[in-house]
Amino acid sequence: QVQLVESGGGLVQAGGSLRLSCAASGRTFSSYTMGWVRQAPGKEREFVGGITRNAINLHYSDSAKGRFTISRDNAKNTVYLQMNSLKPEDTAVYYCAATDRFMITAQGIRTMRTYDYWGQGTQVTVSS
Repeated sequence: QVQLVESGGGLVQAGGSLRLSCAASGRTFSSYTMGWVRQAPGKEREFVGGITRNAINLHYSDSAKGRFTISRDNAKNTVYLQMNSLKPEDTAVYYCAATDRFMITAQGIRTMRTYDYWGQGTQVTVSS
């Protein structure tokens, strides 16, 4: 198993930036495909970004593309989400998620049920 702990959330004005971190412990971090998912009040969880084990393939939601960047440092067992040009509609709890399944497709990395391990979430609030 892997344990995930997010950090870096907070309150920021529209147009500002935040960098979320997700520290993993447990089995070899490089074995996991990682994702960021968010959930706004009253809404379902929404895929934000995903990164494969070797960081070669990155995937983003349409709302994140061009503004958010996902990255990972396997030596530090950490995945990051750099969020720029934040908008009020980005307000949500952001979750880090992981899976060690093989042969994950581009569609699969965007699917909630692909991920077997979840962090507790970190709140991001963007004021207008």
